Amino acid sequence: VQLQASGGGLVQAGGSLRLSCAASGLTFSSSAMGWFRQAPGKEREFVAAISWSGSSTYHADSVEGRFTISRDNAKNTVYLQMNSLKPEDTAVYYCAARRAPIATKGRYEYDYWGQGTQVTVSS
Repeated sequence: VQLQASGGGLVQAGGSLRLSCAASGLTFSSSAMGWFRQAPGKEREFVAAISWSGSSTYHADSVEGRFTISRDNAKNTVYLQMNSLKPEDTAVYYCAARRAPIATKGRYEYDYWGQGTQVTVSS
């Protein structure tokens, strides 16, 4: 299984980025997907999750209304649209996949992880 995250970069506060995660080696359309992030010196934390069909999504309170998770099963890709970015959003962002269709917020419930993509928001 490979999860290839891309789209990170340096952006000013208030700006936007769109992360993508291309999956291979798994039955993507049967897998719930999630985004997590880890800032230096901090635990990896939940950001957003989406069910196999996209009908159910969850977002952390800290990003609710600013970030949106979505997926395209025809392209085996999950996205994270990030708007109104803040300096506290600076972190390495990881996509993750479950061997199950139901989305969850728990990091230990995800079976596969991508390599991460750096997002840096300057003030």
